[in-house]
Amino acid sequence: MKHDNDNHHIYAKDLGGNMGLNSETTGQSKDKVTAEASSRLMSLDALRGFDMFWIIGGGMIIFALHNIAQNPITAFLQVQLEHVEWEGFRFEDIIMPLFLFISGTTMPFSFNKHLASGQPKRHLYLRLARRIIILWILGLMIQGNLLRYDLSQLHLYSNTLQAIATGYLFASVIMLQFNIRWQFIITGSLLLLFWGLMAWVPIPGYGAGVLTEEGNLAIYIDHLVLGRFDDGLNYTWVLSSMTFTTTVMLGVMAGHLLRSEKTDKTKTLILFATGIGLLVTGMVWGIWFPVIKRIWTSSFVLFSGGWCYLLLGVFYLVIDVWGFKKWAFGFVVIGMNAIAVYVSVHLFNFGFITDIFLNGMKDQLGGYYGLIHEILTFAIVWLILHWMYRKKTFIKV
Repeated sequence: MKHDNDNHHIYAKDLGGNMGLNSETTGQSKDKVTAEASSRLMSLDALRGFDMFWIIGGGMIIFALHNIAQNPITAFLQVQLEHVEWEGFRFEDIIMPLFLFISGTTMPFSFNKHLASGQPKRHLYLRLARRIIILWILGLMIQGNLLRYDLSQLHLYSNTLQAIATGYLFASVIMLQFNIRWQFIITGSLLLLFWGLMAWVPIPGYGAGVLTEEGNLAIYIDHLVLGRFDDGLNYTWVLSSMTFTTTVMLGVMAGHLLRSEKTDKTKTLILFATGIGLLVTGMVWGIWFPVIKRIWTSSFVLFSGGWCYLLLGVFYLVIDVWGFKKWAFGFVVIGMNAIAVYVSVHLFNFGFITDIFLNGMKDQLGGYYGLIHEILTFAIVWLILHWMYRKKTFIKV
């Protein structure tokens, strides 16, 4: 990781090149228009920060609030912030796909910037390899038990950062080697291929087309490939890398749109229309191939992708088109150091800092102690991020 001290939003500097990596038109006037348009995309930082907010404290604040209020509204919010056990979808189930989606949305900006500078593709591949290795190691540290220093407890593939690394790797190859039309075709083909494998390939003791927690092709392959390094849970990773890639590629498509010379109104309409279309398609496909996050089914990719497009559409419209930006500053502060704070809150218990100042007031605060504790813990994390933001210290992988 490195410190980035340029005065910018991360996406404002990742510019250059034409809309598609393999497009034949590279006129300077088009690049200038694209660069000017993308420099306004504060919405991407804000949306990433919104996503991270629920990971670094937002969810715990809602849980603590429900413990006090115990009313239907807080009960509903608490349920939405808990994962579905198997089939179905709640708000909590959008957080991981949104993280992958946004990583894909930034790729057309950053990749075209590097290629427009005249660097050969092999240099970009080296940067990609470095990033993927770092993400993988960080994932091992967070959920892979790497820091236990006990090989028997190590889980090789078990974390969101590793899913991002895998999806980013394959999406990068697709972007660098194929034009936009083929990027669409390959993305759709991967979704169909994953469905075909899950539906038709039999597994010992269960047969073909089984989608239970105990028996399905994806979890069978995980046990087979990862062996004793498997996390032993009903989340799947190895075969699901195909659909992790498609979630990233949905973000790539959004990035191509945002880099294009279309008007703001047209971009917004396309984002909303695509979101609705993906939601409907995902629900319909889910009749035969259920929406299951833990397997990352093709229908889940489309359904969650629909919500990602709608959220991006709302943030883009409000922040970049209408110009209402002040309200989003708190999210931008988080979004500018998203991976750094994601790793930090998993490795360090910032609640210990809150305990120093708050434990002596536990009796006085009574039932409100938990809520105030969660709010102050989040505030400590946010203030650290705000200090980094003011110092223009943006830690990137």
